[in-house]
Amino acid sequence: MIKVLFVCLGNICRSPMAEAVFLNLVSQKGLDEQIVVDSAGVSNYHIGDPPHKGTIKKLKENNISAAGLTARQVEGTDFEHFDYIIAMDDDNINALNELNIEGTQATIKKLLDYVPDHKTKNVPDPYFTGNFDETYELVTEACKNLLDDIRINHDI
Repeated sequence: MIKVLFVCLGNICRSPMAEAVFLNLVSQKGLDEQIVVDSAGVSNYHIGDPPHKGTIKKLKENNISAAGLTARQVEGTDFEHFDYIIAMDDDNINALNELNIEGTQATIKKLLDYVPDHKTKNVPDPYFTGNFDETYELVTEACKNLLDDIRINHDI
């Protein structure tokens, strides 16, 4: 079982969007029994909250379910539990590195590391930009590439 955790600041915009998009891709490929997906935030700003209305709207426009998504904060045990911890930007990576338990086997990367030729290296936060379309496009492209990478590296 491969376990993937998407991380952003508050876990209401980018990371739940990535979780839902990635879970949808996993389902389309029939890999529900082989890949577990979750999301969390590095802050405690929105614990227990549903995704931002802009994230829900964008997912709904693309026939992707947001059911069951609830904000939570990254925990120390996440570094032991997840195989991949995928952050949305440099600030998230820095926060994860501060929390990281030494010796974790998790792969910790930024989501846009999976789109190496893209001019943008960080997924813009639509909570501040208001541009949920751009975020959705970046997240979708990167999630497709991440899933391909996992399938190749884990022979699934």
